[in-house]
Amino acid sequence: MDKTRPDTASCVADIPDGATILVGGFGGAGMPHELIDALIARAPRDLTIVSNNAGNGTAGLAALLAAGLVRKVVCSFPRQADSHVFDGLYRSGKLELELVPQGNLVERLRAGGSGIGAFFTPTGYGTPLAEGKETRVIDGRGYVLEYPIKGDFALIKARQGDRWGNLVFRKTARNFGPVMATAAKVTVAQVEEIVPLGSLDPEVIVTPGAFVSRVVAVGTGGAR
Repeated sequence: MDKTRPDTASCVADIPDGATILVGGFGGAGMPHELIDALIARAPRDLTIVSNNAGNGTAGLAALLAAGLVRKVVCSFPRQADSHVFDGLYRSGKLELELVPQGNLVERLRAGGSGIGAFFTPTGYGTPLAEGKETRVIDGRGYVLEYPIKGDFALIKARQGDRWGNLVFRKTARNFGPVMATAAKVTVAQVEEIVPLGSLDPEVIVTPGAFVSRVVAVGTGGAR
């Protein structure tokens, strides 16, 4: 079994128009820039992107948005000091936004990967984020019913991987990668290096290969 791919283009070649794509990263940490660049070159349209933020500067997710390929963004932090690409598209009505508190975002992804049908959370109760959603008072506290998030594809970044798709991450670059890997039909991981099978300590493997479909080595360039 060999899940390695020769280049990033082959990793995203079958992503169709209208796909929902989970994209790892917290700011620049753990952002799969090379896979995003390959996706821009592939140019599927009407995408739904699920990520922690909506891009900053002109690279990564910001470049994907600027290319006009995204219909909707589901994220926690859409606006930053340099999120001008998102701002322009959203204010002009060219981009739909679903704002999700960060804890809810992670839990909805975890639910998607765990087969959980829905869950109640206190986060967002009594705010505009709960409008139109089922609510319930449990033990005197208000809760909101939230549903899982699942992706057609997940694009994540890890430090090392082997040909079976086992992954280890570098510190905070781990962020959303592991939970997104479980919630997607197809998970693509870019890694700094692909190591021989058996060289990764099983005790430090964060994402087992069972959750990874494709692995590509891109080296150590760019944000980590």
